[in-house]
Amino acid sequence: MNTKIRKLIVPGVLAAGLGAGATLADVMQDPIPDARAQLTASRPAAAVSPGSAASLSTAFRAASQSALTAVVQVRVESAARTVSQQVPPEFRGTPFEEMFGGGRMRVPPQQGSGSGFIISADGYVVTNNHVVDQASRVKVVLSDKREYDARVVGRDPDTDVAVLKIDGRGLPVARMGDSDQLETGDWVLALGYPLQLGQTTTAGIVSAKGRSIGIMERGNPNGNPLEHYIQTDAAINPGNSGGPLVDLEGRVVGVNSAIASPTGYYSGYGFAVPINLARRVADDLVKFGVVHRPMMGVQIRDVTTADAEVFRLPSPDGALVAGEPREGARAAGLQMGDVIVAIDGRPVRTRGDVMEAVMRKAPGESVKVDYVRYGDRRSATLRLGEMARQAARPAGAGADAPADATDRVGFRAQQMTPQIAAQLRSRTAEGVVVTGVDPQGPAAGQLFAGLLIERFNGRAIATEAELAQAVAAVRPGQVVSVIGRLPDGTPTIANFRARN
Repeated sequence: MNTKIRKLIVPGVLAAGLGAGATLADVMQDPIPDARAQLTASRPAAAVSPGSAASLSTAFRAASQSALTAVVQVRVESAARTVSQQVPPEFRGTPFEEMFGGGRMRVPPQQGSGSGFIISADGYVVTNNHVVDQASRVKVVLSDKREYDARVVGRDPDTDVAVLKIDGRGLPVARMGDSDQLETGDWVLALGYPLQLGQTTTAGIVSAKGRSIGIMERGNPNGNPLEHYIQTDAAINPGNSGGPLVDLEGRVVGVNSAIASPTGYYSGYGFAVPINLARRVADDLVKFGVVHRPMMGVQIRDVTTADAEVFRLPSPDGALVAGEPREGARAAGLQMGDVIVAIDGRPVRTRGDVMEAVMRKAPGESVKVDYVRYGDRRSATLRLGEMARQAARPAGAGADAPADATDRVGFRAQQMTPQIAAQLRSRTAEGVVVTGVDPQGPAAGQLFAGLLIERFNGRAIATEAELAQAVAAVRPGQVVSVIGRLPDGTPTIANFRARN
């Protein structure tokens, strides 16, 4: 049977009514030295004393109890919507096309659930992007059964991390750990709300680190996915998504996100976003509502044994520069065929290692890159640029929509950046640019990706905030008029009616 790897929310979790969860912890200053000693010594099970077994049980209990107070259930609802439906080519343009709804399908309102954990006493909550993607309403339920409407502060499809905000004070807060300190074989606990069972704790070990399983690329084909998962055999099921993976001191070391399974349920392999990466993303989402992702300016891939022979490497480790370097990488002197082996003195073995190490930085900062050029080890200091952002739709009750007007006027837009301007070959790098149009929305056929918005209903538009204000003033069914310029500078005007 082929094993399928899937996110912890059944595809179309809103329709399936399943999400994911976990928890955090805040306890155990000493995770039972004698128990660890007997484990590392690899003594037979018969040699384990009752005292050591009881101590390990106490560690599990303390870590779980302290963490669960900050673990929440995330309940989501989606509004009814029309989605594209694939019509087989042989039926297109024939009367039989109507069998497929003319290429469109009406999806009724859906419900689902996942998990999350509180990171601040005033109500910021971390969960997975795929838990709240497409949600029109989000509710957070605390461990003491209190319920809050939540708004989506921001979400990042490239790392599957999202941040919610509830209006609370003095809330229990998860204690953060250091995922860099995890080693294969360390005990971890997965906490959350799987399978609608309520708060649940499972135990296992870290099975591997730095895993890339390809699931992000399938769910986000136009993005720049960063997969560097912690793999664990702690039982994780639908409903655990967004919950914490914690160590024996009750500290969060990961965000449960995916499972490998032939059935969609626990089969022994779960994956969590390392907390050091998740915190970096969450910090940006809280501060800016989007992630400012650094970029080296190189296309990289994992090194093969053939690469190691050609480039005279001691082992097939590192990340091969597989295309012509751009921007910072080119300025630093990197060339196609160089093999990156360390970032800031930290050895890297895979493409994911490089991406995760760079993500710790902010655009504009510098990194030291060690690389091998045909057997010759060299180093360079590289200034990081900023990757063009995907426009991710804010969702949930009370969510702000500064760069996304999809629901009301049927298009997405964001602030123009030099990177976007270069991709569009635009004559200007300023203003607000359309990044996507809902094919079934009111702007379909009127607006196009790459259009620079100059005026919206008569109001001059120079920033995302100005567009958000103009969109917020649109009434249901109101006529909308957009004046803008195509990337080549050609002026254009579009008029359409907003959704009722």
